[in-house]
Amino acid sequence: MTTTRKHTALPKAQILVEALPWLTRHHGKTVVIKFGGNAMVDEELKAAFAQDVVFLRHAGLKPVVVHGGGPQISAALDRHGIVSEFKAGLRVTTADAMDVVRMVLAGQVQRELVGLLNRHGPLAVGLTGEDAHTITATKHLPEIDGELVDIGRVGEITAIDTGAIEALLADGRIPVVSSIARSQDDGHVYNVNADTAAAALAAALGAETLMVLTDVEGLYEDWPHSDEVISRLTATQLEKLLPELSSGMVPKMQGCLHAVRGGVRTARVIDGRVQHSILLEIFTDEGIGTMVVPDEPEGDAP
Repeated sequence: MTTTRKHTALPKAQILVEALPWLTRHHGKTVVIKFGGNAMVDEELKAAFAQDVVFLRHAGLKPVVVHGGGPQISAALDRHGIVSEFKAGLRVTTADAMDVVRMVLAGQVQRELVGLLNRHGPLAVGLTGEDAHTITATKHLPEIDGELVDIGRVGEITAIDTGAIEALLADGRIPVVSSIARSQDDGHVYNVNADTAAAALAAALGAETLMVLTDVEGLYEDWPHSDEVISRLTATQLEKLLPELSSGMVPKMQGCLHAVRGGVRTARVIDGRVQHSILLEIFTDEGIGTMVVPDEPEGDAP
């Protein structure tokens, strides 16, 4: 019986040993994770996500979670009799809708996520971009058909103050940030795209990695003609691809571009529908998504 037990335990030991170089490389590093898509509404995926984030923390990394809440916001607006309207891929957000957005993000989605993480110990602390001026925004006016259009309380980030997040990380906590911000211009609260917020925080924190969970396997080579995923591309290669991308992928990939141009070593779009996709991406050779890296310095070999 002892022999059998030894044999069944051996693969577990081998998996741990395989993770060793990655554990060494990432120890003490900050990783910003954008939580969204299916991973946010499926109970098993939510639980696996929480386990992954707590694992990173106990493995010596410093995870920061940034979340949106599109599906939950739409459902809440329906319940309040407010019609969901989108322009240029962004939610038109009236003052009434903003009250609902804020309530859902800070009072529902964030609370649930903090609760899931804290099943594993006194780790997670929730905050919004409003807290300690973490995210400051101004009114965003998207250009549609050559004209600037008012879509309400949708914000464009103007400043990041990482003080509160860094204090929490220094205390061994896991910050969970809702992507809403206050404006210095008019004092209003604004809804900020969570992909954009995660990228801006990753750059401001000097994070090692930005990870964006989404509902696809990564960036496709030639969608819809092929489902081959591009596993790695440079900032310049990504910039050339941006005009061809579907509207849903644009803020994610723009975020990745902003992050690596802002000093983040790698930015990755990974499939949040795969359980433990975060651990697979960080601790194994076979990355499962699309990784964006900075351009090679002039004169370096490709």
